[in-house]
Amino acid sequence: MKNIRLHLTVLVLVVISEFIGKFAFKVGIGTIVLLPMLYALILGILTTLKKVKISGDKEIKDAGSLISVTLMLLMAKYGTTIGPSILTIIKASPALILQEFGNLGTVILGVPIAVLLGLKRESIGGAHSISREPNVAIVAERYGLNSPEGEGVLGVYLVGTVFGTIFIGLMASILASATFLHPYALAMASGVGSASMMTASVGSLIELFPDMAENIKAFGAASNLLSGLDGVYMSIFLALPFSEWLFKKCYKMKYKEDAPLPSVPVEVSDDHSN
Repeated sequence: MKNIRLHLTVLVLVVISEFIGKFAFKVGIGTIVLLPMLYALILGILTTLKKVKISGDKEIKDAGSLISVTLMLLMAKYGTTIGPSILTIIKASPALILQEFGNLGTVILGVPIAVLLGLKRESIGGAHSISREPNVAIVAERYGLNSPEGEGVLGVYLVGTVFGTIFIGLMASILASATFLHPYALAMASGVGSASMMTASVGSLIELFPDMAENIKAFGAASNLLSGLDGVYMSIFLALPFSEWLFKKCYKMKYKEDAPLPSVPVEVSDDHSN
């Protein structure tokens, strides 16, 4: 009952979003699919505006703590779709495993652009992954969240939280309708390690390919599970060292000098005698 205002607000937003429904329309060579999740996200942001002030600081804080609970229910639901399609997934296992190396594409694309835009060591934290909770924890342990690397990973985490589902949902629908990529390949690519992003992407694909709905959900859920399992090790042993190396190369090319040294986490003393 402590969160009754939050629960009622969420219920109203969900009802409004579902009532609006799905919209699909062509833009150039692609098709953009708008899902209720997008409306709910936008409406949720609007409730926090000062002029509206439906959701205050307490509701925002409580909502953040409840995300993990709701995602557990979501992943349990997706887990039930993997079982019936397990034979199809086993046949595609090499592709599912190898596609995880595609996460390094974030480094290849993100670090040079970040350095070009003027970011320094922030580019390592922000571009080594999609910056979800496990990646934030890794950067916090290695560099500290008050470091430039910590600022980079937190910045991408916040942007991804607000715009990630919108971006990946639109990108999936455009790629599905404008390229030769198979829906199953796009479903596997949807599993980036974020349940909300995967859901938005899979939802767009299902809207375009309803006859493949069960397998699309299964591939997306299986890929997301694998990303969650090996994503930490990918970041620790491959992505972060690769980001460091590429950052040094790009920095030297732009500034004609050696890159700044990595930050060292600051240990907080427990001695409060002074």
